[in-house]
Amino acid sequence: MSLVFYTNPMSRGRIARWMLEETGADYETVVLDFASTMKSDDYLAINPMGKVPAIVHDGHVVTEGAAICAYLADVFPDAGLAPPTTDRADYYRWLFFAAGPTEQAITNRSLGVTTDERQQMTAGYGTYDLMVDVLEKAVSAHPYIAGDSFTAADVYVGSQVAWGSQFGTLPKRDAFDAYVARLVSREAYQRAGAKDDALMPAPAA
Repeated sequence: MSLVFYTNPMSRGRIARWMLEETGADYETVVLDFASTMKSDDYLAINPMGKVPAIVHDGHVVTEGAAICAYLADVFPDAGLAPPTTDRADYYRWLFFAAGPTEQAITNRSLGVTTDERQQMTAGYGTYDLMVDVLEKAVSAHPYIAGDSFTAADVYVGSQVAWGSQFGTLPKRDAFDAYVARLVSREAYQRAGAKDDALMPAPAA
């Protein structure tokens, strides 16, 4: 098996790293620089968007954080990171809610974009406040986003909530704090963070 992980420690690659650590699979890490190697012809042949993360598994390319999480859960079933196929409604629902409405609402808000009443009908997230309220209810319904067991969806949703709470792109909510606390104690989360932190550039003197 060949599994290559393309990333930068200051990127959404941290999501994929956490997921890879949850699978227990062996993988090779290739660290790319935003201004140079990420825009090289070699890497653009893997991801024409020139962004990370990306994985290449036995010749198959997967990009986009949510897709990587879902893919790895499927190709490493022994890790138990996806519910049975008959019980994946919440798993898919919230995984792609975080990748769609949550990501869009946070990005637009950071860019100073707000939706008026008419635009709310077009925007998949409606309004930022609506997205936040729905996300809060989702993480409050069960110990984990798809029920009583941790899944790959928690890697993606949990990353969104953890980052949003830390950097202020999501408001402080007790439900968000409680959900994140359940996730950051996981050994795979801590291993992934340590590996990425070790790759961070040294602070300027």
